[in-house]
Amino acid sequence: MKETNFKQDMKQSTRIWVSIIPILTLIALLALSVSIFKSDSILGSSQVALLAASGVCIALSMWAFKTPWNVFEEGLKENMSDIVIALIILFFIGAVSGTWTMGGIVPTFICYGINIISPRFFLLTACLICALVSLMTGSSWTTIATIGVALMGIGKAEGFSDGMIAGAIISGAYFGDKISPLSDTTVMASSMSKVPLFTHIRYMVYTTVPSISIALVIFLIMGLSHSGPDASLIDEYSRVLHEQFNITPWLLLVPAITAVMIARKMPAIAVLALSTVVAAIFAIIFQPDIISRIGSEVVKEGSQLKVMLAGTIKTIYDSVSIETGNPEVNDLVASRGMLGMMNTVFLIICAMCFGACMKASGMLGILGEKIVSLAKGRTSLVASTVTTGTVMNAVVSDQYLSIIITSNLFKDVYEKKGYEARLLSRSVEDSATVTSPLIPWSSCGMTQATILSVPTVTYLPFCFFNIISPFMSMIIAATGYRIVHRRQEKSDSKN
Repeated sequence: MKETNFKQDMKQSTRIWVSIIPILTLIALLALSVSIFKSDSILGSSQVALLAASGVCIALSMWAFKTPWNVFEEGLKENMSDIVIALIILFFIGAVSGTWTMGGIVPTFICYGINIISPRFFLLTACLICALVSLMTGSSWTTIATIGVALMGIGKAEGFSDGMIAGAIISGAYFGDKISPLSDTTVMASSMSKVPLFTHIRYMVYTTVPSISIALVIFLIMGLSHSGPDASLIDEYSRVLHEQFNITPWLLLVPAITAVMIARKMPAIAVLALSTVVAAIFAIIFQPDIISRIGSEVVKEGSQLKVMLAGTIKTIYDSVSIETGNPEVNDLVASRGMLGMMNTVFLIICAMCFGACMKASGMLGILGEKIVSLAKGRTSLVASTVTTGTVMNAVVSDQYLSIIITSNLFKDVYEKKGYEARLLSRSVEDSATVTSPLIPWSSCGMTQATILSVPTVTYLPFCFFNIISPFMSMIIAATGYRIVHRRQEKSDSKN
């Protein structure tokens, strides 16, 4: 009997170590990629690392677990179908970025912002603005792609580093996304744990409010200690933008119209597509010189209408920049367009391949069972959940899959141990949702880095809300505050 148990333990231990090998391979290859290619690793070497790790996973699974090839094909099909909508949204975000920038909307935000927002309170204000917008829209991606891009320009003009600005924007955007009833991740986390939506949101307040409060205090201190740029530099930025663009309050109608569409709960793709069209029309009306300049690079001969049409279309799909005579302003008003999102799409597809292989091979389940077995008391249970949600972001590279997998792994454990399902849904949100933009190769990390033109590793140290949230979840669990433990039935206790 002892020999049988020993063999079973050895077999289980072997399965765990085999399941860890693809993850260790991925970490090693990504580290090598970054050390060689630095920030350019997103251009292809990271994708190679993900595909190589996927190959290792498949080979090991077919050898050690006898997994047939068709299982991986089905897993890849399922995972790829899940990200189609996200990829389309990503392309439209690129289109919005191009039309909002060349249409003068972003430059108008920058001009007004640098004259209204005090540098000493900029980081605090940026975080609060993004939190409010994301709370109303339920979308961190939309918030970052619109108001976030404008705030990046303002922050740069006021002398803040790219990492600080992006950290404040992402902290605010993910706070609002996390507690908004319009957020798909919030709805998913509550529904996976079978917790009423507003019960889930109210319970998250106990960890979310302290986390964002600490983050805001840090941003305030950082802002107050910021010396700020020379006033002449701000005047120079404002002068150059006014010379190149027609800065007018009328352009603010575009974000206003976008906000109305969001408030009416229109689908994200529809909002971004219509916002692109409206911004393109405003670009033709208010920035005809810039659109003509861009169009003339494509159409050497032809009518003015043809040139304007070419300029507008190129603004939507291509990376565009204009020469303003000031290198810093050139960077502020450069846009990516749809094609600027291709490297991110490439990376997301490769990342989802790795996640699909890990899931189809059963390795995710093996690792999940091991983590669940380590959860003994209340604090360790929540800590295990938070750790799993964070690790799943790194392994499957998608926050939706992380939410689903983590919820399913721990659902029965919480019930058996007598804890409310809302504790599970909160722990999942405190990890899987907010840590997603901190993983360089995850869909959220890649998307935010692309939209804001700031590498993930650069903004990561300043995403205070996202970093604090998982730890706050564990701290509150350790105190036992508002955590209900149902007593087991007498029959269970006797057994």
